[in-house]
Amino acid sequence: MFTLPDLPYAYDALQPYMSRETLEYHHDKHHLAYVNNGNNLLKGTEWEGKSLEDVVKGSFGKNAGLFNNAGQHYNHIHFWKWMKPNGGGKIPGSLEKAIVDAFGSVEKMKEDFIQAGTTQFGSGWCWLAVRNGKIEVAKSANGESPLVSGASPILGCDVWEHSYYIDYRNRRPDYLKAFVENLVNWEYVEEMYVAAAK
Repeated sequence: MFTLPDLPYAYDALQPYMSRETLEYHHDKHHLAYVNNGNNLLKGTEWEGKSLEDVVKGSFGKNAGLFNNAGQHYNHIHFWKWMKPNGGGKIPGSLEKAIVDAFGSVEKMKEDFIQAGTTQFGSGWCWLAVRNGKIEVAKSANGESPLVSGASPILGCDVWEHSYYIDYRNRRPDYLKAFVENLVNWEYVEEMYVAAAK
């Protein structure tokens, strides 16, 4: 069974970059809907009782309804943890080294990440992911993630309109820049990087 996690901070903790109203709608309505729909669609399938990652990978291309809701549930569980009050700032050493190895500089990684999110047509996500031990930037439609293409996501930003429209209207690049510079919880990204790079 999927369950809605509590936010790891207060609803107003990410202001002015993400408002209380956005978090109330995004967490309490959108994420809850993925949980409820996912639970209904999971019943009686071969994936009942499996881990969320197994449900996401297993249902991809086989059960679109279940995949969309399970995929979004997986993405959002991490999305809340990928942000923190007073986020952004210095990237922990081992992660910073891996980013520089892959992109040449932290700034280039940020540019590529923002570009991926800006150019994702319609709803979707932009990502940092680990593939074969190396960090790459990716983007995906709807509820897909690098999980379904054999990579491990370590940072994702939701570019569905409900994630930013209340605060930024149609200015998706401004939202992405604010996310990277002021919201990212790089310690959690490093945790996921260390787990993925094993």
